[in-house]
Amino acid sequence: MGDPRKTRKQFKRPLTIWNTASIAREKILKETFGLKNKREIWKTETNLRKKRHSARSLLALPLEERLKREKELIRSLSRMGILSENAGLDDVLTLTIESFFERRLQTMTWRKGLANTAIQGRQFVTHGHIAIGGKRVTAPSYMVTAENEGKIGYYA
Repeated sequence: MGDPRKTRKQFKRPLTIWNTASIAREKILKETFGLKNKREIWKTETNLRKKRHSARSLLALPLEERLKREKELIRSLSRMGILSENAGLDDVLTLTIESFFERRLQTMTWRKGLANTAIQGRQFVTHGHIAIGGKRVTAPSYMVTAENEGKIGYYA
């Protein structure tokens, strides 16, 4: 497992940091979803990259094993609320980073009307005003599952 004091990076930086197109795209994402810094974008891109890579690697497996693992991958994404239960590998390969950002707690509080903006949603979550099923969650990057989506509310 390793030493808990020596954590690994959870993201991979882009190869060209000073690319004008990526800077503009990251700025739009940062403003739209109320993100703190570009590191949050890079973490989410890494998660998306891992899911897409696993979907591509499934295409090379024998049919019997592929169907089993394909169901597991799609079930995990449907639990997160990103895909439907009857989706296929093509749907996994067409996922975008916005679909992951829509599942974050700070975005869900904004979309549900508990906050006026995404930045205010982040502030509410950080200050402990938002709860899921009565339990306080203070991480704005918390990925809300489809099961817990209806349980988001103010902390009593």
